[in-house]
Amino acid sequence: MSDELSSVIAATARWLVRSYPTAGGVFSAALAEAQARQAVTVAAWLRYPTPLDAALVAVAGPGGARRLDRITGSAPPETGERAEEAAGLSWIPAPRDPGDDGDAWRTWVDEVLASWAACLLTSPRLAREAAAAASRGEHARGLAVDFRRLTAPDEYDRRAAPLLRHPDLLAPVAGLHRAEFLRCLRSLRGPEVPEAGAAPAG
Repeated sequence: MSDELSSVIAATARWLVRSYPTAGGVFSAALAEAQARQAVTVAAWLRYPTPLDAALVAVAGPGGARRLDRITGSAPPETGERAEEAAGLSWIPAPRDPGDDGDAWRTWVDEVLASWAACLLTSPRLAREAAAAASRGEHARGLAVDFRRLTAPDEYDRRAAPLLRHPDLLAPVAGLHRAEFLRCLRSLRGPEVPEAGAAPAG
């Protein structure tokens, strides 16, 4: 996996755990970060399936966290911004961790990956399907791939990430690029990938 994709995965996972933090201690924080990183990794391997795709991220840039921060209320809405894009949340400046190195890492956040990861974190079925597809991809070749924290979270995982896996809280982020994510899954496994919670046809 390219360094460019590693940086995007790390930054996007960091954004997720900072935006939906755990109330526990160091152990819970580590478990939440592992779940976020696995979700973003699966999303990245599906969205950028080849080394060339990953390398293009460095050229075009992943886009940064600006709109995500506005949607989650950690940045002020822009003038004229639609209310639904701000999710109706008041602006609360994002907290800084001890030793925080500033906001440069936010430029490496990929909005699409954050949205796809939110879909995975809030739908066990989609997580299993996406992880299986990613494990068959080019990035996984020669690696011992294990996405169990994402696809089969245990009691400790669930306790560590109640906000990170809350469907209602993540809905504004998941909804940004959900349709594109479902189209990607359909292209990998056939036409029948309904949205989570959708009623079966017939």
